[in-house]
This record gives sequence, structure tokens and C-alpha cells, in this order.
Amino acid sequence: MIARLLDLAKWVREAQKHGQELGLSQEETAFYDALAENGSARDLMKSDTLRLMARELTEMIKKMPKLDWTQRESVRADLRRKVRRLLALYGYPPDLSEDATQLVLKQAELSTTAIESAII
Repeated sequence: MIARLLDLAKWVREAQKHGQELGLSQEETAFYDALAENGSARDLMKSDTLRLMARELTEMIKKMPKLDWTQRESVRADLRRKVRRLLALYGYPPDLSEDATQLVLKQAELSTTAIESAII
């Protein structure tokens, strides 16, 4: 158990370092990693473009009204549409955009859940 905790701590430090090297906040780094998850998308797109997209996604999530999980599907549908538009705007590979959209939605949900937990 201690070895797992040490491995997790090491992974967290590496993730933070990765984000700092990119000049991104923790939230932005999570979206960057979701967009760059697919190696061919990372190869086709410049890192600067992915960073810009990650920043815009972070701002998009912050600007959304507090997510009401009782209306979750309508909120998710609106966010899904906005993410798809953003990906298309920046020329994200169309054959990879659905996977990226799903990863971004999952990250948005996780970050919102984490924020709500911290408030409670």
C-alpha cells in the first residue's frame, strides 16, 4: 500500500511538472492531456495549438453556470456541442474528435465534481 502511495505521489509530481513546463494551470493541463491523448492528434497539431485549446476549454467550463446535475443531459449536450465546435475551429483531426470530446466531457465532469466536493 505504501509503495502505491509513493507511486501516486511521484505521478502527481510529474504531472505538475509537465503542466508547469507547458505553462498551464492544473485544470488546463488536464484538458491538454485529454486533447493530446491520441498520439496522432499530438503529432498532427502543434503543442501551442493544443495549449490554446486547453485554455479555451478551461475558460468555457468556468463560464458555464454551475452545473446542475439534475439537468445533466442538457448541460452535457450543450458542452458537447461547444467542444465539437472548438475542435473543428482549430482543425482537430475529425476522426479523433469524438474520442477527444468524450475525454474532455469526462474531465469537465471530474473537475466540476472536485470543485463541488471542495466547497462542501
